[in-house]
Amino acid sequence: MVKRKAIVHISECVACGCCIKVCPRNAISIPKGIYAEINRELCVGCGKCTKECPASIISLEVTES
Repeated sequence: MVKRKAIVHISECVACGCCIKVCPRNAISIPKGIYAEINRELCVGCGKCTKECPASIISLEVTES
């Protein structure tokens, strides 16, 4: 079974918060105010955050389980 999870390239994230607004599972937060963090337990890999990110620094990681 293939699963997808979002991953933030933190060195490029400016913590704009656009991804937080579109996440249907509330899996994204900016706890330190520096970069977005994704809770991989809550992320369902829908890809909405990847499309919304203006800097295109969120991608989907494919894993097999």
